[in-house]
Amino acid sequence: MEEHFVKIISIEPVTHDVLSIKVEKPNGYSFVPGQATEISINKDKFKEERRPFTFTSLNDSKYLEFTIKTYTDHNGVTNELRKLKAGDELILHDVWGAISYKGEGVFIAGGAGITPFIAIFRQLYKDGKVGNNKLFFSNKTSEDIILKDSFEKMLGENFVNTLTQEKTNDFANEKIDKKFLEKHIHNFSQNFYICGPDAMVQDIQNTLKELGASENVITVEV
Repeated sequence: MEEHFVKIISIEPVTHDVLSIKVEKPNGYSFVPGQATEISINKDKFKEERRPFTFTSLNDSKYLEFTIKTYTDHNGVTNELRKLKAGDELILHDVWGAISYKGEGVFIAGGAGITPFIAIFRQLYKDGKVGNNKLFFSNKTSEDIILKDSFEKMLGENFVNTLTQEKTNDFANEKIDKKFLEKHIHNFSQNFYICGPDAMVQDIQNTLKELGASENVITVEV
């Protein structure tokens, strides 16, 4: 098991409960957009408390970035991350992950499940290959939308938000279910990428299959 001790370069808020954490990049460390690693905090109590987080920087960046949703209702790893500052150390481990770009299609994310798609779309945008990819993003409220301005810039009208606990004229107010998918998608042979809470991913995966999508066009984390 690889271990890399890296110093934090910066910690910045993204939303009310999401942080952007930039750290040093070890020599020779590389990943494919969509992949993740396990991270622990280099403090006695937390060294063995590893949690999976997705890379949200580009692979050719001089630093690594993680976009992390934090939970303050218990004294866990993400709550501890909120207390850290530049110069503190994290421990990175092996690179892993099943989500990677396989061609144009539809991306479906729930909450912090957006994170594997951040690096994918940043890379596509940099390469001028965003094409007709679409992103459907479900959140509880508008305050929860991660990197809203960035996704609007990269995707324009192909960035579609829906909120489940807030009604607003700006976004849809519905769950991503069979009715939603039938309304917004007309080609079920294209690529589908799904990431979010386990129950949501399973439900959408099953619904896509009901609507004609085959197993080999659906990408999820395993």
